[in-house]
Amino acid sequence: MPHSLLAPIPTEGIRYTGSKREIIPRIAQLIQEKTENVQHILDGCAGTTRVSQALKQLGHRVTCNDLADYTQVFGRCYLLNTKPPSYYAAWLAELNALEGEDGWFTQHYGGEVTSNPTGDAIQADGSKRPWQVHNTRKLDAIRRRIPELTSDPIEQSVLLTSLILALDKVDNTMGHQVAYLKKWASRSHQTMTLKMPQLLLDGGSCQLSQRSVFDIEDRYDLVYLDPPYGTNNPVTKTTRVRYRSYYHIWTTICRNDQPSVHGAAARRQDASSDRIPGALSIFESTKTDAVHEATAQLLAKLNCRYILFSYNNKGKLSPQALQDLFSPYNTLAFLSFDHKEHAMKKATINEAWLGDQGRNQEFLILVEKGQPLA
Repeated sequence: MPHSLLAPIPTEGIRYTGSKREIIPRIAQLIQEKTENVQHILDGCAGTTRVSQALKQLGHRVTCNDLADYTQVFGRCYLLNTKPPSYYAAWLAELNALEGEDGWFTQHYGGEVTSNPTGDAIQADGSKRPWQVHNTRKLDAIRRRIPELTSDPIEQSVLLTSLILALDKVDNTMGHQVAYLKKWASRSHQTMTLKMPQLLLDGGSCQLSQRSVFDIEDRYDLVYLDPPYGTNNPVTKTTRVRYRSYYHIWTTICRNDQPSVHGAAARRQDASSDRIPGALSIFESTKTDAVHEATAQLLAKLNCRYILFSYNNKGKLSPQALQDLFSPYNTLAFLSFDHKEHAMKKATINEAWLGDQGRNQEFLILVEKGQPLA
């Protein structure tokens, strides 16, 4: 069903650095007003799949791509599932009714609530934990039960999506999983409840891909790119947002592989260090020249008619650099607009760490690169 331009398009997801939830109407408007005959779209760095969800609802055939395991889980839930909510209702009721049990997640991520009147979340061993133990015990029981209920990947993904959404609402973090709060957040005292995801049963035929966007050679009408931004903070030039590290527990919940963990945040081994092969995207590099070169190479390589690119003024690439990168192509739109930053950034030392550089602006750049599909 078509949506009015700039009208909200309902999507669902976890709290996520760089989420495009608020600018989805602008993305939809550009595609509807500035392009023609766009049917097949590649969402190249799909993250939590919110943009893919919106594009599906607009009737496009979407290929949703990202290396993250949670992207694949969300993608199967929101883009591939064809079963109605009633199909899953009994399973969700059973999972919610399970008694909690001590398991791997509780061992590493469950925290006891002490009688300290200040609400101190620091454990006897000095660690901080992202969830209270009553919720990790539920997590352990539910994660064990899901593959016993169904072996179908799409059905499992609907249940896992419900689990992750529920955990995201009762955590003790600032929205990422590299540092946990010293005092229990009020939401962490609540008992998580699995709810039905907002299943999308109508829309274009969609596909999933789990490859580096540099390795994709298929032809598309339009490619949407929302790469990691890094930061141009002049004070701490080595600052970076590392998505594999920021959301490592979602990866472990999806894989259920019980990896070795390291450090104060108990990060999975493959997300614990920048030096581990594959731990960083080139777009997460602290070297501006490297990000610039990689972006130029990707734009040249993409096999499509249109490219829609989103970025932020606090990223590594300056507005002038973006104009230079897209100058070889027919520019249809180069939008910049103020965008409200995540409120939690102003509540922590992240403001200094990431660099508070005044206005926060988003860029949306639409260019025509190639000819229509034959």
